[in-house]
This record gives sequence, C-alpha cells and structure tokens, in this order.
Amino acid sequence: MIVAMAHERIIGADNDMPWHLPADLAHFKRTTMGKPVVMGRKTYESIGKALPGRHNIVITTNQTYQLEDATVVYSVAEALAECAKEDEVMIIGGGTIYELLIPHADKLHLTFIDKKVAGDTQFPDWTQYGAWQEISREAHQADEKNPHDYQFVTLVRE
Repeated sequence: MIVAMAHERIIGADNDMPWHLPADLAHFKRTTMGKPVVMGRKTYESIGKALPGRHNIVITTNQTYQLEDATVVYSVAEALAECAKEDEVMIIGGGTIYELLIPHADKLHLTFIDKKVAGDTQFPDWTQYGAWQEISREAHQADEKNPHDYQFVTLVRE
C-alpha cells in the first residue's frame, strides 16, 4: 500500500491531490514499477489511463464498467484473487479502497507532506489495524522543485 498525505491524513480533495510534489511522484513510480497496482474507479479516472509498466487492476461496483488498458474487477474479493500469486501488490487508492484493503496490507509506504490542506478524503488511521514497525524513514527539505518538507516512511505489520 502506498499513499501520500498531508496533515490530518488528508489524501485528496475533489478527486485530486491538493499538492504538487515531484519527488513523491518519482518515489511512487520507483516503488510501484513492475508490480500490480490496485485502485478504485475514481482514482483510475483521475489518472486518466493505466500506469505503464504495471498490471493495473481497477475495482468498481458498476458491473458494466470496462477498460481496454486495465483489468476491471467488481469486488475486493475479486481484486485479491487477481493478485493471489503476486509477491507484492501496491494499493494506490483512493480513500474507499484504502479503507477496504488496509486490513490485508503487510507494508505501508507513506509520504508525509508537511502541509495543512483542505480536503475531503483521509487515509485510514493505520494504528487501528494492528501494530506496525517502522523500517525506514527519509526526511527531505523543501527545494526549488518540491515546495514542502516531506518524509518517506515505510512500515511493516508486526
């Protein structure tokens, strides 16, 4: 599972990310490349196309929804079955998908963005889903390309 969040675990506003942080986009690409990515329909539509170099799996309850560039499934159970033989699967959002799949997550790749934003979507409080151990943390200062301080943190389920 991979997510970027601002203060108060805000991850989105109006189906978009309320910040621009190129370093996080590069981190996302590095971390997810070559792995299946599972997302909800709204996340897929906000991206606008399948992410290259990754098997894209889109969850929707709309039984007539079809895509040419991604695998469409109609339940969490179908998504889990589609990924059953994979070593690592990246859950990439949005809010409802994170909420449904966090009980199944073994690893969280979190980007903490030091910014207070208005938003309508929060990442779940992962501490309510068991004990987690921090295995890595990289702190970065704002620079000419990245306007906010941020940290990449990886947690694994204990």
